[in-house]
Amino acid sequence: MSSLSTSPRSLDPYVHGVSVIHSLDPRVKAVLALGLILSVALTPVKAWPIYLLLASLSLAAAILSELGVARVVRRSALALPFMLAALPLVATTPGPPVVQSALGPWKLTVTSEGLEYFLSIVVKSWISVQTAVVLVGSTPFPALLAALRALRVPRLLVAVGSMMWRYLFVFGDEALRLMRAREARSSAPRWDRSSLRFSLRPGRGGRGVLWRARVTGGMMGNLFLRAFERAGRIHAAMLARGYDGEVRLGALSPVTLQDWAVLGIGLGV
Repeated sequence: MSSLSTSPRSLDPYVHGVSVIHSLDPRVKAVLALGLILSVALTPVKAWPIYLLLASLSLAAAILSELGVARVVRRSALALPFMLAALPLVATTPGPPVVQSALGPWKLTVTSEGLEYFLSIVVKSWISVQTAVVLVGSTPFPALLAALRALRVPRLLVAVGSMMWRYLFVFGDEALRLMRAREARSSAPRWDRSSLRFSLRPGRGGRGVLWRARVTGGMMGNLFLRAFERAGRIHAAMLARGYDGEVRLGALSPVTLQDWAVLGIGLGV
């Protein structure tokens, strides 16, 4: 049960600290992160020296934030599976062949141009995600939402982000309850040699993989229904308290001269 005792608050990527990045104004951090991501997106394909420079800037921000380079790299690696959507480029981009293989009646040819395009997309995506990880890891999410609203981001987008963040913990709480119920109802007897008696081993149930898959599918459906019903109750409570679509956020302190200097130097770089 120790693995199920984790609070849904552990989903929060923010790490409290007193680093240089933590002390910056949230608006400055949001603009700098957006500027770096735009620079990465606008960099031409196969510009490897520029990729190295941009990656060094992102790693420098990770070091200054004191989040831990290993933590930042590990969290940014979670986006790598989504980058596989660009994998067909290795076989559909014309260019000199590198690898050729036959898949039944089809012939698969991996070209050097396609491989370079794919690696460029992976590197650019990884740098962008790593920058976003540093931003959310060094900025509380309410402060980040307030910064986006101060930067004139549309009210609807900020409201959607706020609701998504709040309901993420609702889903986590409901999933935790379902997992605890499953563990309590799927125990299997086990002979304990030390006490010479049977004890219950949680999470087994003596069933096969198909049974586990069926139970997991039922849990997913139950989770959706529970979260949907709970979302309706939360929305009704919000309307009863005068919610009009505007997310009320705390006021941010004025931008200091130091923050302006950091913003100018960062955008210049």
